Amino acid sequence: MNDTRPPQLQVRDLKTHFFTEDGVVRAVDGISFVLDKGRTLGLVGESGCGKSVSALSVMGLVSPPGWIVEGEILLDGLDLLEVPESGMRQVRGNRISMIFQEPMTSLNPVFTIGNQIMEAIRVHQKVSRNEARDRAIEMLRKVKIPAPETRVDEFPHQMSGGMRQRVMIAMALACGPEVLIADEPTTALDVTIQAQIMELLAELQSDLEMSILLITHNLGLVAEVSDHIAVMYASKVVEYTGTRELFASPAHPYTHGLLTSVPTLGMPRDRELNVIPGQVPNPLHFPSGCKFHPRCPLAEERCQTEEPLLEEVQPGHWAACHMIEGGSLPLSGVNP
Repeated sequence: MNDTRPPQLQVRDLKTHFFTEDGVVRAVDGISFVLDKGRTLGLVGESGCGKSVSALSVMGLVSPPGWIVEGEILLDGLDLLEVPESGMRQVRGNRISMIFQEPMTSLNPVFTIGNQIMEAIRVHQKVSRNEARDRAIEMLRKVKIPAPETRVDEFPHQMSGGMRQRVMIAMALACGPEVLIADEPTTALDVTIQAQIMELLAELQSDLEMSILLITHNLGLVAEVSDHIAVMYASKVVEYTGTRELFASPAHPYTHGLLTSVPTLGMPRDRELNVIPGQVPNPLHFPSGCKFHPRCPLAEERCQTEEPLLEEVQPGHWAACHMIEGGSLPLSGVNP
């Protein structure tokens, strides 16, 4: 998974498990991916596949009963799993930041938005309160919140969903991080506001030369903004490649199923969308072999007993499937 640019963030064989009374929940079970400097990597998959836990693992925010049991998380060569919590407090929010899914629950309702942005700035930048306030106002202006000198003293409940999401972006970018993790940054926003938020992130990425890990269900979104895509299923990355290659020639049956379940411009009205049968398996009781085999139209006996490895099936294109032949699937007559 190498690019011509030096990687900004590398995740290698990461395993994050939750040790519960009912058993071990293998939420993330050996994922690897690379995020290159100034690029955007889309991490996609159904709910429950481990995307958000992967992000929390990178941020060092997994709480008991969850533990990172194995792997490496390298930020410019620094293994974050070897950094003590005191050191992570200097990394988190400063070198690597995260936009969480729900701004209303992520923002503290009893503090003004200005105070919440200023807190991050003062922790990492060691500036006076007045300087931090000026920086907070400037960040609100950068994320295109009108009248930032006034809005800086407002509380989260006084803002719309789109404005709160902009505040979350301002908080995440206040210290100029090298890497931004955006976990479903457009959830619950209408399509117009979604477009504005993603356009804003693209502008800020260009200005700050920032790398973005974009976590989303929205395939249309990653198609538009991502350079590479990693597809997750049941705690594993099952496919990884460039965005154009993934949409032109998906190599994993799960990816193929996702793409054919989305309506496309100009498709015939009488054409039925594909539906992937079944549900994402319970992480307490993953099936043996390939985790996708109970839902896969191509599954054979081998798939039920032997878990496939993520292997390079074409130059720059990795997939984990026993059924790939010559870099593609035996799916005749079906176009993604």
